[in-house]
Amino acid sequence: QVQLVESGGGLVQPGGSLRLSCVGSGGAFSSYTMGWFRQAPGKTREFVAAIYPSGGSTYYADSVKGRFTISRDNAKNTVWLQMNSLKPEDTAVYYCNSKDGLGYPWGQGTQVTVSS
Repeated sequence: QVQLVESGGGLVQPGGSLRLSCVGSGGAFSSYTMGWFRQAPGKTREFVAAIYPSGGSTYYADSVKGRFTISRDNAKNTVWLQMNSLKPEDTAVYYCNSKDGLGYPWGQGTQVTVSS
């Protein structure tokens, strides 16, 4: 079954950290530029970060640059998002997929809530 499963979300105070995981089943995970995306209530899904297939290059939305780090392990079909210095505006459901959004069906995502 071709699918993505995101995990690692939760409730965290401003300034805190979380590490999200995304495991892919089937598909061509290792050949994709993989990305993390997020969707806040009432807003459209937006790009957060991406990593090239080899893991050698990454890029980020300006809003998270310097705070978030994306990484991957192709042997485990896994991509991570380390989120530090979290802000209330980072509150959203976080999803992973190929950068063009077409590699896999969208998963359920994982909820991240940043609140005191």
